[in-house]
Amino acid sequence: MIDLKLLRENPDRVRESLRARRRPTDPVDRVLEVDRAWRDATASFESARAEQKAFGARVKKAQGAEKQELVAQAKELSQRVKQLEAEAGSLNAEREALVKAIPNLAEGAPEGGEEDFIVRETIGEAPSFDFPVRDHLELAEKLRAIDMQRGAKVSGARFYFLTGVGAQLELALLNAAVDQATSYGFTPMITPTLVLPSTMDGTGFLGEHADEVYHLDKDDDLYLVGTSEVALAGYHKDEVLDLENGPLRYAGWSACYRREAGSYGKDTRGIIRVHQFHKVEMFSYCKIEDSFEEHERLLAWEKEMLGKIDVPYRVIDTAAGDLGTSAARKFDCEAWMPSQGTYRELTSTSNCTQFQARRLNIRERVDGQLRPVATLNGTLATTRWITAILENHQQADGSVVVPEGLRPYLGGRELFSPVA
Repeated sequence: MIDLKLLRENPDRVRESLRARRRPTDPVDRVLEVDRAWRDATASFESARAEQKAFGARVKKAQGAEKQELVAQAKELSQRVKQLEAEAGSLNAEREALVKAIPNLAEGAPEGGEEDFIVRETIGEAPSFDFPVRDHLELAEKLRAIDMQRGAKVSGARFYFLTGVGAQLELALLNAAVDQATSYGFTPMITPTLVLPSTMDGTGFLGEHADEVYHLDKDDDLYLVGTSEVALAGYHKDEVLDLENGPLRYAGWSACYRREAGSYGKDTRGIIRVHQFHKVEMFSYCKIEDSFEEHERLLAWEKEMLGKIDVPYRVIDTAAGDLGTSAARKFDCEAWMPSQGTYRELTSTSNCTQFQARRLNIRERVDGQLRPVATLNGTLATTRWITAILENHQQADGSVVVPEGLRPYLGGRELFSPVA
């Protein structure tokens, strides 16, 4: 969550961020109102409690009828103290809920909504074909790489089987991602895919994003993660980290689950928008001062990984109104999709500044004082990359050239050929 002290001292900074996100600024005024009420209630409670302690000393010294009268008064004062304490506690809980509902402060992101992104750079040229372009699903079915029909039979819409070269291609992608991350000092992690509510909430995926998350609520009260970012963020919950030697970096491999609520009718064909997929996610804990350079490093590592699959793509600076709750700034790499004639997201990297760490109580010691660390995340490879590989490397006969960067992970294979 955002820093309450900052909101008190510079509410216009928070209002500015909300306006950039195209959100109303009323929550700022409401927090300040409840904060003032909480401070008044706390002062009244502490004053009454001090009076109660002093009154207790009088009761001890009193005798006979005077003592009985004072005991009766002490009971009334005790009730008043409890009432004031409850009032202060209620206002504190309300204030915390209001502050948690305010998204992170946008840091350098363009103002506006989904369409107001800025293109930072375009890498590679869209391929031209002298034959009718097939989409990724048609190609995959010829290769027997994806089986949507049986996926739907087993699990319902937006589920699938990766079969044969489809399964091998996903493993090649993810193993290449882990190898690259490890070469840069990331610790590889296989992460839990079920997490506690406190972990999911701490990363900012509940609240307005709750309808995107699968919740096992009958007996377990656990959430299925949509990214290993959730588990990796919770890994150091309630800890004090030593970042004097640089960032702590982890690369998490996990299955990911998303309900895709609100996307009815969008990308229903193939595996662009599905309920389950695999992903290798970079996650970094660092000092807030270092987080902006670290963000650029994560983007550079994503670009290096995209170079292994040799597809044209662009890098966009996501507009503030399209940022998630936790992100202060986000860069997306979007690959060219020949069948759609447009770019589609393959990677995303976000600087969450101190927002998640403040909620998860992850701190560092600086000059003898504790303060929240910064957290960042970035996609290094995911199942969706298969769609861009198939479409950009297709040939007239339906075969697909294997990108050179993945051949070492596929036994040197250079071509995927249609199955008779």
